[in-house]
Amino acid sequence: MTTPFTPAGSAGERTLAVVSAGLSQPSSTRLLADRLADATVRELEDAGHTVRVETIELRDLAHAVVDAMLTRFPTGDLARALETVTGADGLIAVSPVFTTSYSGLFKSFWDVVDPDSVTGLPVLLGATGGTSRHSLALEYAMRPLFTYLRADVVPTSVFAATDDWAASADDPAAGLPRRISRAGRELAQRVAHRQNEGPADPFAATPSFTELLGGS
Repeated sequence: MTTPFTPAGSAGERTLAVVSAGLSQPSSTRLLADRLADATVRELEDAGHTVRVETIELRDLAHAVVDAMLTRFPTGDLARALETVTGADGLIAVSPVFTTSYSGLFKSFWDVVDPDSVTGLPVLLGATGGTSRHSLALEYAMRPLFTYLRADVVPTSVFAATDDWAASADDPAAGLPRRISRAGRELAQRVAHRQNEGPADPFAATPSFTELLGGS
């Protein structure tokens, strides 16, 4: 979604990349990804930013992901998806849980991402499954993956079991909407703070000629 104008006093546009690894269409994974994105957008817009959301359905890229794993050279839509992720100001990544962990498609996608390209990127993690018994997969499987990539993962991750959707999903006081709202707020704060800091100076740690010559 793209808001049509920049409000007075806005700090500018933010780009939010959303990666959904749902295998069916429609899928609860995509539904959760959309709700997390909506919550984040609301928070950023309330802070005076405009937001562009770019959603990536890994189901549509499955063959290209396998090809890239074999050739180490992503092309076409996959290459554009990788550019979207690495060029975003924030990321929402959501996977279904199979056999106690994220899906193979989800992992394969991150295997073809340059491991240095998401360093410091604010990330919100979500997962879906048939039962809440799988909820800890977010902490023992997904979070370590993004910690390895040195992303800036927000404290609140969101798991949605089948029962969560049935239990008044539109009630803001219910468990799932409350977790979505909190997670969206955390990601929005990280995105806004990261942008306001501006890009890092790659030469900031380079000594001056005076320092190299031993001068004061």
